[in-house]
Amino acid sequence: MSLLDCFCTSRTQVESLRPEKQSETSIHQYLVDEPTLSWSPPSTRASEVVCSTNVSHYELQVEIGRGFDNLTSVHLARHTPTGTLVTIKITNLENCNEERLKALQKAVILSHFFRHPNITTYWTVFTVGSWLWVISPFMAYGSASQLLRTYFPEGMSETLIRNILFGAVRGLNYLHQNGYIHRSIKASHILISGDGLVTLSGLSHLHSLVKHGQRHTAVYDFPQFSTSVQPWLSPELLRQDLHGYNVKSDIYSVGITACELASGQVPFQDMHRTQMLLQKLKGPPYSPLDISIFSQSESRMKNSRSGVDSGIGESVLVSSGTHTVNSDRLHTPSSKTFSPAFFSLVQLCLQQDPEKRPSASSLLSHVFFKQAYFEFL
Repeated sequence: MSLLDCFCTSRTQVESLRPEKQSETSIHQYLVDEPTLSWSPPSTRASEVVCSTNVSHYELQVEIGRGFDNLTSVHLARHTPTGTLVTIKITNLENCNEERLKALQKAVILSHFFRHPNITTYWTVFTVGSWLWVISPFMAYGSASQLLRTYFPEGMSETLIRNILFGAVRGLNYLHQNGYIHRSIKASHILISGDGLVTLSGLSHLHSLVKHGQRHTAVYDFPQFSTSVQPWLSPELLRQDLHGYNVKSDIYSVGITACELASGQVPFQDMHRTQMLLQKLKGPPYSPLDISIFSQSESRMKNSRSGVDSGIGESVLVSSGTHTVNSDRLHTPSSKTFSPAFFSLVQLCLQQDPEKRPSASSLLSHVFFKQAYFEFL
């Protein structure tokens, strides 16, 4: 199976391993036609051989992006002893303040602690002088955000969104079960490998609910470097009051990310920060793909008769045998149609009251994800 042409934010192209180019249609069909790959375990063979800390064993091909507030360069590289393509993140530690050093240390430690197919893996970490090198698997499709910018500027189809979100929520559920809040769920932190495996990255933003051997029910710590992720953050996290926030804050971010994947735009992105905060904290409930949060949109999403039906467990939408995906459809600003099940999922995630949002585990049982089993029969 050939690898996808990758693009960084500056649209630097990385040639495919095979000469033929892949069109938007072929990318969409590949990810859609292979839904089971979204949760299949990764191969360990490559990680067993790509463990060298010798910098001469890595041949940098091209810079494919930057991260960590532009302090980290991301490169496509080849592990020369095996010929394996890898991703290398290189950070000059001398440019990092104490808080950023702690964030990098946290990401490295957690990457070795976590063992789940939907969580990003670091194969090898070492330093070359003052430079930190992090070796990880090459994710040929890049991030979901890169796919939006390059191939789906008006948003993805519902089937493609379902496959991407399912893998992301599985990874999120694993983090929650281990007592961690992600605090930075967004399309740019959802990576997709050449065989369709979906993984969560952004581990430097994680916060543990476990302190001194006890698991707490709320967190009061405000994330460092959070300015760029504010559109995805929950109202209770932004509010910073005595109630704090918990894992349900991530569920709100899943809802915002679903809107991002559906429209190709980030909700609240073009809003003045004060206006965004007011709408999240005090504003009335809004339709998840409403023009009020998408400044370039021209049409308003119709309300569904399903309202905010949970869709979790044995939903009437499944047990009745009706094909809701083909009726009473909802329209996005780009004139694509989405089912009431998708609308229900997003509205549940975006509930103002965190207690009304489902857990990540419950979200995996939502009818929106269950529909995948019927679409491919």
